[in-house]
Amino acid sequence: MKKRGIVYKSTGSWYTVKGDDGKIYPSRIKGKFRIQGIKSTNPVAVGDVVILKVETKGDEEVGVIQEIEERKNYIIRKSVNLSKQTHILASNVDLACLLVTYNKPTTSTTFIDRFLVTAEAYHIPVILLFNKVDAYTIEEFAEMKYLAELYRNIGYTCVGISAETGKNIDEVKDLMKGKKVLLSGHSGVGKSTLANALQPGLNLKTSSISLQHQQGQHTTTFAEMYDLDFGAQLIDTPGIRGFGVVDIDENELGNYFPEFFERKQNCKFNNCKHIEEPKCAIKNALEQDEIAYSRYKSYLQIMNNEDEQYRTDVYGEK
Repeated sequence: MKKRGIVYKSTGSWYTVKGDDGKIYPSRIKGKFRIQGIKSTNPVAVGDVVILKVETKGDEEVGVIQEIEERKNYIIRKSVNLSKQTHILASNVDLACLLVTYNKPTTSTTFIDRFLVTAEAYHIPVILLFNKVDAYTIEEFAEMKYLAELYRNIGYTCVGISAETGKNIDEVKDLMKGKKVLLSGHSGVGKSTLANALQPGLNLKTSSISLQHQQGQHTTTFAEMYDLDFGAQLIDTPGIRGFGVVDIDENELGNYFPEFFERKQNCKFNNCKHIEEPKCAIKNALEQDEIAYSRYKSYLQIMNNEDEQYRTDVYGEK
């Protein structure tokens, strides 16, 4: 018997699939998916629409995933330690929410920009959620506001929130309604706390910051999707330390920086890479403080295939 359903959880070997009939089917994949030219570490991702062959094993109905329907989109990252491997965070996403913190742990502009570029490339809108606004000093809060304004001026929606106190959580709910939403960010930025604030009773495990490294400790091991009471679906993902950009042509990279894209027609050369070419509109805008230096620095790092710099002090950098 064949069933159609959506993948709600991926553990690498077993998948939780919610069928169109509302039933939950523990499922595995046919071996051929592993050799069909899919180079990611997870050929089936949370959010995938799949066709199952349902079998009865004892008292339980289990599924064998036989087919993945064409994805509307997906968001993918390169493994930091295994640069030849990629990992699909989720598929068929309507909105991505990237949780950002000024410190404990620090979210660098490099990380933010790499996430935004990948989302732009796969046509996924992004909202930046600046979390822990209740926990900053006056100076830190000012730096956070500066950063939010930087991205707001580019065109991104930015919301200052506190998952701990509930500040602006209702605004986040309004932005999420009716959408399948990917929640991402470093370990320790408060993803699980936010999920619990959005849906009291979800009871996702949270953990404190590692004092030794000022980083979060992993509480989410596998991606999982949850149906929320206010009409949204939330995909909670494991905390990621770095975000490697995958399969973006260097001639198209500038198109995924919106403030570059809107100016590139003013460059002298149609194929301008905005590095050494004369009469470059992007470099001119950089000199006029119309483009943030941190954004241009991220562009160069991605263009040159440089590893992400995790611990650079890039807030407000000029």
